[in-house]
Amino acid sequence: MKKLILKYHYFVLGLAGFALNSCNSKFRVWVGNDAQKVYNLKYGEDKRQKMDIFLPADYARDSPVVLIIHGGAWKYGRKEHMIKIQKMLFDNNIPSVNINYRLVKKGITYREQLEDIDLSIQKFNSLSEKSELLPDNYILLGESAGGHLALLYGYKNPQRIKKIISLSGPTDFHSEEYLKSFYSKYTSGTVQKMVGIKFDRKNLSEEFQKASPVAHITNVPTLIFQGNKDFLVNQKQGLALDSALTAMNVPHKLIFMENTGHAPRFFSKTKRDSIIYPNILEWIKK
Repeated sequence: MKKLILKYHYFVLGLAGFALNSCNSKFRVWVGNDAQKVYNLKYGEDKRQKMDIFLPADYARDSPVVLIIHGGAWKYGRKEHMIKIQKMLFDNNIPSVNINYRLVKKGITYREQLEDIDLSIQKFNSLSEKSELLPDNYILLGESAGGHLALLYGYKNPQRIKKIISLSGPTDFHSEEYLKSFYSKYTSGTVQKMVGIKFDRKNLSEEFQKASPVAHITNVPTLIFQGNKDFLVNQKQGLALDSALTAMNVPHKLIFMENTGHAPRFFSKTKRDSIIYPNILEWIKK
């Protein structure tokens, strides 16, 4: 059967789990009109290393796969928070993968989270032939902390990432402008946990530069969403990336939204449906 990702016995297990209405079943599979949804497919041994795959009924073999990365200050959140975006992509005939990743705690930093993105890509690459898609043909879409991870991974792996979409993602943890800002004072505690090194303003470790997407820009087309009243990710974060991309002649677009706070698609249906989703679709399809 076209695009059947799991082997037949897994398919049966998925149907059985669905019939029993168990939310904790390993796999839940829905198939209809040659479309498929696979929930909680493992891509690693950690309990967080699971992903949901949505394959619409019809798409071209060279269609990019949108890999979705949730937010939550690197230490909270789950893939279900991004389900509306994944359903929107599915309804527009765009294949997608929506991942959980290990959350920041002792021994887990953004580095391990980047490893999880890599592992999930390796897993889907192994399924690309069955799903009739090309390997290493991804668009990363991340929100908030997920936007930061999408930018950082995407710029470091231009051979497999075709485009990036960042919704309210942090971009800079090391510049003079950031260090002198009030924003750095109330975010430094969270940032130092994400980096795994003490944030010393007078002698800042180069590790904070390594964690900053603005320090790793490559020629990956980037779509940026930034609100001017975002108190969790200051507007200067999006503007700094926009300026750096402009200086390096990297194709990009900044959607700068007035009277808008953090992750506005959660709080404004009007902005979500008239600005955010249309620009996401245009960026993917152009």
